[in-house]
Amino acid sequence: MSTTSSSAILNVEHVGMKFGGLTAIADLHFDVHEGEILSLIGPNGAGKTTAFNIMTGFLKPTQGRVLFRGRDLSQTRPNEIARLGLARTFQRTSVFADDSVRDNVLIGLHRFGDDTRATALLDRLFPTPAARRAENAVRERAEAIIDMVGLSARAGDKAGSLSYGEQRLVGFALALAVEPKMLLLDEPVSGMNASETQGFVRLIRKVRDEGVTILLVEHDMPMVMEVSDRIVCLNYGRLIAEGPPEAIRTDPKVIEAYLGKSAAKLEQREVAHA
Repeated sequence: MSTTSSSAILNVEHVGMKFGGLTAIADLHFDVHEGEILSLIGPNGAGKTTAFNIMTGFLKPTQGRVLFRGRDLSQTRPNEIARLGLARTFQRTSVFADDSVRDNVLIGLHRFGDDTRATALLDRLFPTPAARRAENAVRERAEAIIDMVGLSARAGDKAGSLSYGEQRLVGFALALAVEPKMLLLDEPVSGMNASETQGFVRLIRKVRDEGVTILLVEHDMPMVMEVSDRIVCLNYGRLIAEGPPEAIRTDPKVIEAYLGKSAAKLEQREVAHA
């Protein structure tokens, strides 16, 4: 029987993943609730990337399943996953470097729009008033997304000429072009300076406030503690802690995973004497 929570948009149900004789994930289970920002953390080698790739349908688990809005992702093609409303970003920037920021977003909008029909091709070859109105609507949507991520001043610049942090924002804009119900962000502030990171925190909250659920994998612990509603911590492929930031911050298992047993014992003594 499924343990799916009715308030959850994503359900990770007792997922396991083996590569040959190596167990990368073991009995991972948690839900992501609609409208929350949940972070997946853990030390290097904890299994975060494998878990992330399973949750986005890039890997099929060797046991268990991941449901997005009730659909088993292992049984769903990548393009169908996107149309269901699940989008992701990548650790490395994934932009069309020789195209402008605006064209990058337009490519994203057209790629996931309803322009695969033969009639849509004819509309582009012989534009009708309806086709022109649709194209104008797409361009307005592109400008709105670019403005949301704070790149309006760079909209006409080639994406490859932007700073690394700005290119991460272009990748984020491409994910928003899918009009997702849920965004999975893979180390979104990697390579950003402190100011860019704070701007991205505000952006994540703004996107969440517009109805998009967020799950992120991130190594920047101050950022994670600031932005998250809940945190899930992995170590050696297993769930070791789950809860709000204030609970995760002082959890002995989390401290031990990152800093070792001696640090966890020291933290417990400090808390006891506080």
